[in-house]
Amino acid sequence: MKNEEMIRRISELKKEKNAVVLAHNYARAEVQDIADLVGDSFALSRAAVDLDADMIVFAGVHFMAESAYILSPQKTILLPDADAGCPMADMVTADALREAKKQHPNAAVVCYVNSSAAVKAESDVCCTSANAKEVAAAIKEDEILFVPDKNLGHYISTLTEKKVHLWNGFCPIHQQITEFDVLTAKSMHPNAVFLAHPECRAEVLKHADGIFSTAGIIKYAAASDEKEFIIGTEQEMMHKLRQDSPEKSFYPVSKYAYCANMKMATLPSILNALETETTKITVPEKVRINAKKALDRMLDAVPK
Repeated sequence: MKNEEMIRRISELKKEKNAVVLAHNYARAEVQDIADLVGDSFALSRAAVDLDADMIVFAGVHFMAESAYILSPQKTILLPDADAGCPMADMVTADALREAKKQHPNAAVVCYVNSSAAVKAESDVCCTSANAKEVAAAIKEDEILFVPDKNLGHYISTLTEKKVHLWNGFCPIHQQITEFDVLTAKSMHPNAVFLAHPECRAEVLKHADGIFSTAGIIKYAAASDEKEFIIGTEQEMMHKLRQDSPEKSFYPVSKYAYCANMKMATLPSILNALETETTKITVPEKVRINAKKALDRMLDAVPK
C-alpha cells in the first residue's frame, strides 16, 4: 500500500473510531505529519486527558502509552509497535527504587516521566523536562531523590537549593552527545545559537545558550530573532523546527543523535494498530491508581 493510501485509510479509521494520533517530537517526520498533535511528553500527557477521543494511538514509546492509560483508563490506548521501549526507563525498577527510598527516607521521590508505571507508582510526583523546575519548587521536602536520569537530575540541582540525590540512569541518545560535538558544531557554525535538552551531560549544557525541553526549543527558536541554531537533542527535531521556521537554519549537534525506538511507529504500524486494535496498552489497576497520583501532582504543579 502506498503512503497516500495508508494516510487516507488512517484518516477514515480515526473518524470511524473517534481516534487521535499523538506523536512525540522524535517520531518519524511522516508520522508527525499525520498526527493530530505533536509535542513533548508534558504536552502529550495533558492531551491524553483533555482530548475528546475514545482511542489514542501513541506514536512514541511504551512509557508514554502507559502514562496515557494511567491518566485516561476509559480510553483505548494503542502503541503502534509493542516493542518500542526506552533504555532509560529500563535503568530503574520498582524494587530498586524501594531500596533507595529506605536509604533516603526524608527525600521526596521525583520521577521523570521516562519511567515505567511501576516506578511511577513508587514515586511522590512525576516531572518532564518542561516542568522539572516548577515541580521541584512545589515539593515541601528539602531533599529529592530523582530517578532515573542523572543528567536531568543534575540540571535540576542547579535550579534549587534542595539536596538532590541522583540515580545512575541516562538517555543513551543524549549521553553520547559530547563536549567535542558541541565545540565542533560551534566552529562550523560560529553565528549559531546552541539550544540543548537537559538530558545532555553537564559539560555539554555549560556551552548552551538555552536549555529547554523539545517544546521549549521549538518555541524559543520560533520567537528568536536569531537565524541559525545548533540543536542538542534527537535529530528528528529538525523536522518540526524547519516546518515552523523555514527561513531559519538548524543544525543537529550530532548526526548520531538518533533514537531507533522512537522510529518504530510507522505509517504501516499505525494503520495496523487502528485496524486490529491488538496493541492495547493497559496497567494493573493498583499500580495505575498509585502512578496516577504522581502524574496528577505533576499536572497540578504547573497551571495550564
